[in-house]
Parts: sequence; structure tokens; C-alpha cells
Amino acid sequence: MKGLIMSLDQEVDIDPSGKFKYVLIKLYFEDNTSKLLVRGYAWGEYHDDIYQRTLELAMKSGLDTECLGGGRISHDPEKKEIFVYGYSVGYGRADHTETVKLIQKKFPSYKVEWSNEGY
Repeated sequence: MKGLIMSLDQEVDIDPSGKFKYVLIKLYFEDNTSKLLVRGYAWGEYHDDIYQRTLELAMKSGLDTECLGGGRISHDPEKKEIFVYGYSVGYGRADHTETVKLIQKKFPSYKVEWSNEGY
């Protein structure tokens, strides 16, 4: 499958361009700490497809996860713009403010905006 998630190390792993679904995931570690992950890929027909791939990797590492919601991302690398919006029917709306904080860390030169509008 194209675009497989290769690692749990990166907080943000999204497709390099286009419009696609994303999920916000909380990854729990054995020492009772956690971190948030943003995963977004065009290959994910459903938000659950993306979440299940991350869950598989976490389980192989002996870790637990929780899907905190989803939405969509529009990524335009030429304009250096990312727009986070919408929601997941199955998981509800992710906290886009948390998603944007993580994306801005990975793409500091980008304009990153969000809206709860749209699907």
C-alpha cells in the first residue's frame, strides 16, 4: 500500500500535497506519559483506515492509542499553506487547534490555518 506510516516517532506525518483525511491520535507510553500524533493520507478512504494503521504500529511496539477525532487537511507546498478543517463521521471533530500547533512545529515557514466548517 502506498503511503504507509513507517514510524511512531514523528508527531506529524502527512502527505506532501493535496486534500486528504486526517486523525489526531494520543499515543500512550509505558511510563504513563503520552504524545499527540497527526496522521493524514490520501490513501485513507475512511478516517478509521488511517487510525487502524497507526494502531497496528503502536500495538507491535506494546503501546496503546486513542483516536481523538479527525478532519481534513489541504496541503499546498507551492504556496506553503496548510488548512485544517471538517470532522470525522466515525470519530468526531479533532481539536484543530492542537493539530495546527503540531503542524506549525513541523512546517515553521508555512501559513497554517483551521476552521470547524466543512466536511
